[in-house]
Amino acid sequence: MRKQVLPLRLLLALLALVVIAGVVALLASGKSSKATSNAAQPSYEASGVLTPVRTAPPLALRNYLGAPVNITSYRGRAVFVTFLYTHCPDVCPLITAQLRVAQNVMGPAVASKAEIIAVSVDPKGDTRRAVAAFLARHAMTGRMQYLVGSVHELAAVWSAWSVGSERDAQKPEFVNHSGLIYGITGTGKRITIYAPSFQPSEIAHDVPLLATH
Repeated sequence: MRKQVLPLRLLLALLALVVIAGVVALLASGKSSKATSNAAQPSYEASGVLTPVRTAPPLALRNYLGAPVNITSYRGRAVFVTFLYTHCPDVCPLITAQLRVAQNVMGPAVASKAEIIAVSVDPKGDTRRAVAAFLARHAMTGRMQYLVGSVHELAAVWSAWSVGSERDAQKPEFVNHSGLIYGITGTGKRITIYAPSFQPSEIAHDVPLLATH
């Protein structure tokens, strides 16, 4: 791991959390945002719950194999959306590994109610071969969607999801980007967020709740 890169990337992820924290719902009692603001809402274990609840931004691209993927086709399931790149030395492998553990923790029955979508933040480096190798390396082949596209196509998605992506000025082989995971309900609402340091048990716990709301 390149120690020069890790603090910068984690700082960006934390900054993203600070920005989003402005719209995170907190309990009136001042408790952690892992609880919900009223009894009618599920008790998510996410890092935060977004308010007001809105429909998830558009997300329609092709995966690394060329098949079209549209987030709207996963209605009835919990969908977790994150933004990665295959040559990432630290946060992206960590997120991917933890998502795999989360799938293992929840078991086949619950896992069938969830879909993981990764969107590239590196249109040049995330080639079909690079993505295939990345998924194989992390034992995620066939277990998550990895979406790619042109700079224009991906930039539209980054903008819609408020995800920053730019080359590192000192090390242009690396990309500075947001490191959050977004939880989408079965009705297509973006409601939960998870920090890059999330615990797999949090995702596993929230899947049934998200899928049914």
